[in-house]
Amino acid sequence: MELITIGDELLLGFTVDTNAAHISRALAASGVEIVRRTTVGDEAEKISQAVREALDRTGAVITTGGLGPTSDDLTKPAIARIFGRGMKLDEGIAAKLEGRWRARFPNSTFPATNRTQAEIPDGARVLTNRHGTAPGIWLEDEKGRWVAMMPGVPREMRGMLAEELLPAIQARLDGPGSVVLSGTLRTTGIAESAIAELLGPNFLGDPQTELGALPLAYLPGVAGVDLRVTVKGLPRARAQELVKEAMVKLRSRVGAYAYGEDDADLAAVVLDRCRALKLKLAVAESCTGGMLGERLTNIPGSSDVFLGGVIAYHNELKKELLGVRAEDLERYGAVSEQVALQMAAGIREKTGGDVGISVTGIAGPGGGTRDKPVGLVWIAVHGSDAKARRFHVVGDRAEIRQRAAQAALEMVRRALSNG
Repeated sequence: MELITIGDELLLGFTVDTNAAHISRALAASGVEIVRRTTVGDEAEKISQAVREALDRTGAVITTGGLGPTSDDLTKPAIARIFGRGMKLDEGIAAKLEGRWRARFPNSTFPATNRTQAEIPDGARVLTNRHGTAPGIWLEDEKGRWVAMMPGVPREMRGMLAEELLPAIQARLDGPGSVVLSGTLRTTGIAESAIAELLGPNFLGDPQTELGALPLAYLPGVAGVDLRVTVKGLPRARAQELVKEAMVKLRSRVGAYAYGEDDADLAAVVLDRCRALKLKLAVAESCTGGMLGERLTNIPGSSDVFLGGVIAYHNELKKELLGVRAEDLERYGAVSEQVALQMAAGIREKTGGDVGISVTGIAGPGGGTRDKPVGLVWIAVHGSDAKARRFHVVGDRAEIRQRAAQAALEMVRRALSNG
């Protein structure tokens, strides 16, 4: 199966294509593999060409985008022409669209352009949109080749995919129900090359055996390196068994660098550990500017663990709010072990928390020196004892701040894991 996302905004980079990733994950869980993903702009000929070529290769295509009422929404007529179908107005859909409009805007006239959303290719099946206005379309020819068109608005697409399209695809699947199943082990604090050296070649099996080696993908990012294992074409129970075995084997080698699986968030892992130990957290931030607190408060239910924090960007605030000694700021500088430790101790004392975390560093692009280059970060954790650690992280300003916040969470996780 192939996936085509449509829109100039995707090609220009103004909109990130989250739809393609979501659809691919959902289809993989249903045993359907996406073999190619394509993005095209809002040009009828380009849309037709991309869909025609995809149909010739696989006979099954999903599109998102271009179903709205404006002049750049060209998906339906472009694809209808491939199938030799005309367009006709569905009066029932048009009436629902008008009713919805008048309910929201009772004192305005229903735009005639909105009626184009009710135009449906001859012989098409309508995929109901319960989350927006543009209906989806399922168009199929006498050879059994089909195209499913969904709206590009992510919320509408996700609802239609779950409620309409996935059941339609699953009804066509033959056999006992094979799946494409992935498992991800999330690591941080170790480089991709170092993990590869730890694992060595063929860590998850010998390619020459009947089953073969399980494919292992290394996915580095700002937060760390994800290790993803994928099993294809097997019944769900067997696929789950193989993925579970692979996760156990990977954990046994990667060890303390692994903090969770699949969509695990390190902030949630830290909060859960604090919750289990009945500990309260507080943060003192300089270069991260509140990013560490944001990571923690993004997790639902964090208020029973996270007390709050201070963004002490200026040295005067470090002194006044966190009790950092002026002589240490003068002697060692704001980015130093001594100041990091005092910031962590100060926020713990100020909030009455059990654990204080501090981050101070040089995010750049300016401000670095030979002794203290851009990317230098000191992080401290103050609890039953205190520890500070020096990091040198790479990237632009945003990446340095993100990596510093992740490193702080990992330092807390390890401190809590070690008692």
